[in-house]
This record gives sequence, structure tokens and C-alpha cells, in this order.
Amino acid sequence: MAEKKISFIKVPLRGRLGYALTDASGNLLYCIIGAYLLYFLTDVYGLSIAVTGTLLLATRLLDAVDAPVWGFIVDHTKSKYGQSRPYFMWLAIPFALFMWLTFTTPGFSGTAKVVYIAVVYILAGIFYTGIQTAITSVLPNLTNDPNERVILNTFRMVGGNMGAFVATAFTLPLVAFFGNGNDQKGFSLTLAVYGIIAIVFFFIAFMNLREINIEKIKKIPIKQSIFAIKGNWPWILLVTANLIFWIALTIRQSTLVYYLQYFIGNKDLVPLVNGLTVLQIAGMVSIPFMVKFSNKYGTMIIGLILAALGHVIMFLAGNVVSALAAGWIVASIGSGIACSMPFAMLSDTVDYGEWKNGIRASGFLTAIGSAFCIKAGSGIGGFIPAMVMDAFGYIPNVIQSAQSLMGIQIVFIWLPIFIFLLGIIPMCFYRKYEKNEAQVIREIA
Repeated sequence: MAEKKISFIKVPLRGRLGYALTDASGNLLYCIIGAYLLYFLTDVYGLSIAVTGTLLLATRLLDAVDAPVWGFIVDHTKSKYGQSRPYFMWLAIPFALFMWLTFTTPGFSGTAKVVYIAVVYILAGIFYTGIQTAITSVLPNLTNDPNERVILNTFRMVGGNMGAFVATAFTLPLVAFFGNGNDQKGFSLTLAVYGIIAIVFFFIAFMNLREINIEKIKKIPIKQSIFAIKGNWPWILLVTANLIFWIALTIRQSTLVYYLQYFIGNKDLVPLVNGLTVLQIAGMVSIPFMVKFSNKYGTMIIGLILAALGHVIMFLAGNVVSALAAGWIVASIGSGIACSMPFAMLSDTVDYGEWKNGIRASGFLTAIGSAFCIKAGSGIGGFIPAMVMDAFGYIPNVIQSAQSLMGIQIVFIWLPIFIFLLGIIPMCFYRKYEKNEAQVIREIA
């Protein structure tokens, strides 16, 4: 009996560019949290490092619970615009608004100050989860071609990288420009500009993307969505690796400004070094070619190894700026690869869940695999360095002691190395499931 031929769907260029704009918009706003929120809350907003670390962990873990909720919401969405795509239009404005409020400082003090930042930060995270869930869950519904999904994900990651580049490289210069010595004013105006740009980009993406087979989309009961996890080991392994990655990445991003300001002694290097992050595009665009030779799990492992290697180089660099920059570039290329792969591979785990359990819970599975990992990883990755730095005696805006400098070096150099390498373990077990993807696709076609 002849094997059934599968008709694969290609996405036009405008759709690929539209998909790139989704992550460009999300990262333009959200990457500021990973790069600058810890610094903003301690050195600009005026909270202690211990209070800030506890606040970031508590709000992030509480906020991360909304990831499966958004997954359920997406899985139960059926509109003329599709299942995931309409959320780019519905959530763009509230997401931008609460991100702006997070970096805006009203004249509160004491408990009111902490409550304010906790509330607006949680709400910003909730709307980001909705956006992030839609960005990831829409991919399986844009095409049924695994290779096309890798290409689309590459467009997304390059777009996201450009958004992250602007957020990390231009934020402090724009804060100085708009604030003219008043960093509180500078941060608020900078986020307002970013928010307007992000809203426009989300609407453009909404207009240029199309979901396939939306008339066949069925609402899935919550119990069935949860059941889609049963026996879905590739999803469990991928979520574990992705969570580990985001913990390490957040530690690196949030402590760079401390390392350059206090350990290296030159805060002006922050925009320059963050600007070099854009070179991780080299790793992202190479992914479709790397996958052909080392498969997806192997490509992910290569990215994690390069990310860790970059921190080894930065340790050996000492105060030599050129060598430090070289290490940052290597780490950025590696993290660009490791960051990209789970988003492409999650679509495959959605297919596996349908093949294994007969349930296609794309919203639920991708929400936990993407938004939950990012937010829980951000919370844990913000809490760990704050607690370590506090234990070593860090005090904002003063000359740091030798012990405090040691703590800054530990959180910026050694913790990311260890945690990045830890992410390799689940990927080694993922290998056997990737070998069966062709069979899975054939049987659910």
C-alpha cells in the first residue's frame, strides 16, 4: 500500500516578516526587565537588594502560574481571525501600558512603594504571557511543515534579537537623553516610546499572518489539555531544558551592569557590550543549516556549550575589554542558538502529544514551554544573584568591598557557566524522541 503523501504548506515572505515582528515587539519591551529591572529597582527606584530579590522571585513565580491559564484560554479561542493570532491585536495595548507603568515611579514610599511595583509588574507579566503564548502557539497553526517551522522560528528569533538589541543597547543612552540627569523620568519616557513602537508592530503582524484550518479548531476541555502532558516525554525534557536556560540567561543579563560598573569599573561599557548581543543573529540564522547536520537536540547542546564557553573567556579576559567583548560575543551566539531551539521544537512536542494521546493542546503545551519557562526562569534568575550579592555585602551606589566584588563575579561568571551546562542533560535524553518525528507526522497526517 502506497504511503500517503503529505501536502506541506509554505508561508509567504510577508507572513515570515510578520512573525518576526511579533517577537521583535515582545522583546523590545520585555528584555528590559531581564537587563535592567534589578538595577532599576535598586539604584533608581531605591529598594534594597534583598527586598528587590525577594520581590522579583515572589511576583515572577506567582505570575508564572498564569501560563497554563493562558494556554487554556488560547485552546478555547475560536474566532474569525484564528485561535492565536487575534491576541496580537487584543493584548498589544495593555501589555505596553503596564510595561510603561513598571518603569514609571510615582511618589510613593514605604510599603506603598513595594505594593505599587508588585502590582504593575505582575499585570505587565500577565499580559506578556498572553502575548508570548500566542506567539508560540500560533506556529503549529501557520504550517504543517517541520522545516518551514524551523525557518519561521528563525525569522522570529532574528526579529526578537533585533528587539532585544534595541532594548539592551539603547535603553541607558535614551534614559540619559530623556532624563537629562533624572533617571526616573528617563526610564518612563523611554518605555513610552518603546511601547508605541511595539503596539504598531503587533498590529502589522496581526494583519500579515494567517492560521490554517481554523474552521477545524475544536475547543478542548481543561482536563484534556492537562492530559496532553501524559507520556509526552519530549515536552517534559524540553520544558526542563528551557527553564534551566532562562535561569542562566537572566542571571547573566541582570548582573552585567553590576559587573561592568563595579568589577570592571566602567558603567559606560554597558550599552556597548549589550549592543554586541546583536551578533547572536549569526547563531540564529545558522540554525536551519546546523539542524541538518546535528539535528535539533544537538544544535541546542552546541548553543548551551558556547554560552558557557563565553563566560569562561570573560573570566580569563580580566579587565581587558577587547577579550571581554569576545567572550560576550561567543556567549551571545550560543545563547541565541539555545534560546531559539525550544520555540521550534515545542511544535514537534505538540504533534507528539496529539500522536500519543489524541489531543492537540497547542496553547497549553506551548504556554508552559515558553511563557512559563521565561517568567519562572526570570524570577529564579533574578532572585539567585540578588541573594548571593546580598550575602556578599553588596550596597548600591558605593565603592564595593573585595568580598562584594567576589559575589558579583560569582553571579556573573560562574553561576551561568554551571547552569548553562546543566541544561545539556535533558537534551541528551531528548535524542531518541527526535528520531521518531517523521513517523509521528505521517501517522497524524
